[in-house]
Amino acid sequence: MTKSRAAHCLAGVAITITILFASATTSAVAQYYDPYGRYEGSRGFFGRASPGGGPSTVNFPAQYKAGTILISTSQRRLYLMLGNGQALQYPIGVGRIGFTWSGVTRVSAKREWPSWTPPADMRRRRPDLPRSMAGGIENPLGARALYLGSTLYRIHGSNEPETIGQAVSSGCFRLSNEDVIDLYNRVPVGATVIVQQ
Repeated sequence: MTKSRAAHCLAGVAITITILFASATTSAVAQYYDPYGRYEGSRGFFGRASPGGGPSTVNFPAQYKAGTILISTSQRRLYLMLGNGQALQYPIGVGRIGFTWSGVTRVSAKREWPSWTPPADMRRRRPDLPRSMAGGIENPLGARALYLGSTLYRIHGSNEPETIGQAVSSGCFRLSNEDVIDLYNRVPVGATVIVQQ
């Protein structure tokens, strides 16, 4: 085999290895795995290309106990207190005008891929809504939900990540699916939730 032909063959092998490695890396990075066996879509679906995409650590007044959730409706941010004057900050969607609220409650339950039953008053406003909807990617509650006290309100994911940062809900707080999974894994049932205007 001539020197130039050997070099050409080696170059072809190197390109093939590079392509195979890149494909394997992309596949590993782009997919999420749900331990309950549901495929959770790509990073793009979970908000990397839209608002959300993971919490950021910010300085925050130290008077809040670690594990407390503080929601600022006006800032459209949810803060999970870490203690030592720091918090994780998540962008959220909030209630539209006439549907905002404030108060102190607790996380009363947590659900993965929750089903959704629109309340009667919501169905009166929107008769096109289904009576109930099974959990899944098309469900408006998204990948996870944290239920707030005995209210109808939740902190939940969304199948409309473009609405994060907007005032569009009926009083619930929306995160990207990726962000709500992160929050869900950090917050236990019983955690305090403070909602401020």
